[in-house]
Amino acid sequence: WSLLWILLSYYAGTLGTHTEIKRVAEERVTLPCHHQLGLPEKDTLDIEWLLTDNEGNQKVVITYSSHHVYSNLTEEQKGRVAFASNFLAGDASLQIEPLKPSDEGRYTCKVKNSGRYVWSHVTLKVLVRPSKPKCELEGELTEGSDLTLQCESASGTKPIVYDWQRVREKEGEDEHLPPRSRIDYDNPGRVLLQNLTMSSSGLYQCTAGNEAGKESCVVRVTVQHVQSIGMIAGAVTGMVAGALLTFLLVWLLIRRKDKERYEEEERPNEIREDAEAPKARLVKPSSSSSGSRSSRSGSSSTRSTANSASRSQRTLSTEAAPQPGLATHAYSLVGPAGRGSEPKKVHRSRALQTV
Repeated sequence: WSLLWILLSYYAGTLGTHTEIKRVAEERVTLPCHHQLGLPEKDTLDIEWLLTDNEGNQKVVITYSSHHVYSNLTEEQKGRVAFASNFLAGDASLQIEPLKPSDEGRYTCKVKNSGRYVWSHVTLKVLVRPSKPKCELEGELTEGSDLTLQCESASGTKPIVYDWQRVREKEGEDEHLPPRSRIDYDNPGRVLLQNLTMSSSGLYQCTAGNEAGKESCVVRVTVQHVQSIGMIAGAVTGMVAGALLTFLLVWLLIRRKDKERYEEEERPNEIREDAEAPKARLVKPSSSSSGSRSSRSGSSSTRSTANSASRSQRTLSTEAAPQPGLATHAYSLVGPAGRGSEPKKVHRSRALQTV
């Protein structure tokens, strides 16, 4: 029986064992591989770990040969792989830390010594936790409308299960979804809330989970009453109209100020039609040149000056009688009325000037 047991153990070791292991990314994993081939002769012991990835590509992970360990054989696993124990004493298990999704695949441990072989196979599955999902709302938040709750994780090992629940914020609130809610089984992350009511308002939580773990997000639903929406719209419209009216009043005031300033600047340059024309004046004809100048001056007077001169002439004629003892001098009347007539003499002691 002892001989039979040895033979069975030998052939079992030759055919190898198969193990399946699941681990979460970023953790540490140990892939088992045991043998008894190194005890008699350690100088001829060879150990080799091979990885066949999901695409069928094979590469060497770590080896022991000629009393040396070669571990940094791949760039992806450089510095993360090593023998877990005393491989010379029979434990050639492989340790990987930290674990990455690229480490997933089928590992083969091959031990050879003095023409004998031991094979060990380990299938490693690396699980990735769901990324933090993103909660979104699609639809109108008004009474009577339909609203869709959307939740999705960008990464994570499939399948990912989604679960929507209502968060209890007060005592007596129900954690279940509203009665008229429908789950989209083709897209489990979508939930349709039909015919919203004011009681549908609250905080909702979506949980995304798989074999590696869970992540969640929350979103708040606030259902608006139709009347309150109208009041808000009216208030906004009133504010906009008030702002426009204020702007118009300010613009009109600025225009009025500009117009008043323009009129004040133009008023000194205006000629008044009802202004009183300058009156004619009497000058002393001391010489012939004076008379000539008076005649020329009179010819350039306006009609209003002529009228004033006529009135002055009639006034002077009443004073034509000379007074005793006073020296007499000749005066000429300047203006249109004096054209073609001799200057009348008046008995005055000095020249009279009518302004």
